[in-house]
Amino acid sequence: MTYLAISVPFLLLAAGIAVTRRKACPRNLRVTVIVLAILFGLTIIFDNLMIWAGLVGYSDAQRLGIDIGLMPIEDLLYPLFAALIVPVLWPGKVTK
Repeated sequence: MTYLAISVPFLLLAAGIAVTRRKACPRNLRVTVIVLAILFGLTIIFDNLMIWAGLVGYSDAQRLGIDIGLMPIEDLLYPLFAALIVPVLWPGKVTK
């Protein structure tokens, strides 16, 4: 099973929740873009460092073959999931 096949169901779930909660969170698009940019930047930096240091490795048979530095592009699917799901599930206003 490829990393893409593992990630797609989670991305579809996150996208579905984000679309259905879009009206409940009017600032959601702006927040999502900001969170996504930060998470992508951190993922690219630290995944490349971890791979370079030999902490993690990836099988070529399970990858798409597109890399950003040493990191397979599929590693960006995890922060994409987080950027879609966190802003719509995070409580916007805490009341007592």
